Amino acid sequence: MSLEQKFKESCEKLKGGALSHRPHDQELAELYGLYKQATVGDVNTAKPEGGDVAEQYKWETWAKRKGMSKEEAMEQYVSTFEKLSAK
Repeated sequence: MSLEQKFKESCEKLKGGALSHRPHDQELAELYGLYKQATVGDVNTAKPEGGDVAEQYKWETWAKRKGMSKEEAMEQYVSTFEKLSAK
């Protein structure tokens, strides 16, 4: 199976509720940042302003991956998902 297929499968499993527990907010934000880097590339929006701390944190987890390749982001996403699945 190719890396892209593994990535897509992991994304679908996460959306489908394949995990036996809800990941912590930090884990979800990490997955979000990796997903955005793999599918969009470097952050292309301004940091959210105002009181929405969750949206700011998600943006920051994406922004800290600036320059990371699509392939590296996919690899880390799959690895993180597998670790969460094993819990």
